[in-house]
Amino acid sequence: MKRIIYILLLFALPVALFSQERKVQNKPYIDYRRLHYGFFVGTHLQDMEFMNNGFVTETGEQWYADIASYNPGFTVGVLADLRLNNYFSLRALPTLHFGQNTIIFREQNSGEEERQSLKTTYLALPLHVKCAAERFNNYRPYITAGISPMVNLTVKKQRPILFKKFDCMFEVGFGCDFYLPFFKLIPELKFAFSLVDVLDKDRKDLLDDNLLKYTQSVDKIVSKMIVLSFYFE
Repeated sequence: MKRIIYILLLFALPVALFSQERKVQNKPYIDYRRLHYGFFVGTHLQDMEFMNNGFVTETGEQWYADIASYNPGFTVGVLADLRLNNYFSLRALPTLHFGQNTIIFREQNSGEEERQSLKTTYLALPLHVKCAAERFNNYRPYITAGISPMVNLTVKKQRPILFKKFDCMFEVGFGCDFYLPFFKLIPELKFAFSLVDVLDKDRKDLLDDNLLKYTQSVDKIVSKMIVLSFYFE
């Protein structure tokens, strides 16, 4: 939580600078280009919300699933920005997310545990609308929102939980353009929420009831993500 607060304070710093005197602007015409490009790198945390249904097996077992640990992942992508007017632009952001989580299944009565390591590589194709404030000196805060279709490139016959290959997320975030002498640096914090159920319950590949019970104990899984990116334009 403290880290998130520090990040929010970092983005809030340009607001405190609005009262300063105007300075010479770096890259004064960069925002007037009809189309410009860039790239970005960053880190992210993947989360999942499990809707456990309390399923009880024939032997009386009752399993519940949750995320056991969070591991920061790596994000990289490219940016294409289409200027619509002085305040709005349309952004395409082909992205790769590399991540890893650990899912834990716990039996309610005995406390027995089962773990599944989940490595993911997502290819995302977000389309965002960016709304920026008026530029002051070499700072310009903004907000952004859009839809991000995603393909999981690492889907295989996972045990005991199998995830669907396709996902779609709603993304919203904020950041600030920093105009440097030779390029524009843009830190951005973004939150993503899945719009679909990513749990694959059609497990014809699982003939062993000892594994099928984990899938039967979960009705729905919704994925979430927090992404901190640094753009270079």
